[in-house]
Amino acid sequence: MTIYNGALRLLGQPKLSALTDAVENRRLLDGAFDENARDHCLQQGNWNFAIRTAKVSYDSSISPSFGFRRGYSKPSDWLKTVELASDEYFYSPMTHAEFVDEQSKWFADIDDIYVRYISNNTSYGYDLSLWPQSFVRYVEAYLALQIMPFLVQDTNRVIAFSKAVDKLLNDARSKDALNEGAKFQPAGNWVRARRGTGGSRGDLGSRGSLTG
Repeated sequence: MTIYNGALRLLGQPKLSALTDAVENRRLLDGAFDENARDHCLQQGNWNFAIRTAKVSYDSSISPSFGFRRGYSKPSDWLKTVELASDEYFYSPMTHAEFVDEQSKWFADIDDIYVRYISNNTSYGYDLSLWPQSFVRYVEAYLALQIMPFLVQDTNRVIAFSKAVDKLLNDARSKDALNEGAKFQPAGNWVRARRGTGGSRGDLGSRGSLTG
């Protein structure tokens, strides 16, 4: 309910006393929330609190006619891929030449892939207790924007508010990125070939320049 009231506060509307309040504002917010508002917001960034890591083995029921030999079904809680790798420590991120993403599947040539993805599982992205305050503010603003046209008959105000929502999204992304370690450019194919397949935990050599 706090997220609903946060959205209403941004619109200058009275807050709800309960999620069962029989008022139009609550019905409008229910409609926006039920139209996958959480999934939409979670897909807008590589949020650390929503990232889940999994080892995914190839699905023997998937038989590609050509190209990559192995097919993998995406987890049921998958919303967005953050990174794929051929090793569990993600020292060897897979490039576009090593896998493809088609519909609800990935395709590659190895038996197992390791995936970091945005999850809507109740222990990850759907656990509101994990949401940083900056992300909460963004979700509140996003919900407010969805119902704003029903409450405000001023197109210019809606457009201005939309820009404010974008700023809150950028702020949430920036703050979330501060929780990450340093990242390096993936090694090129030639370097990776010299190292052998996948690298190892002890393979901590230079990766080139920092990417942020």
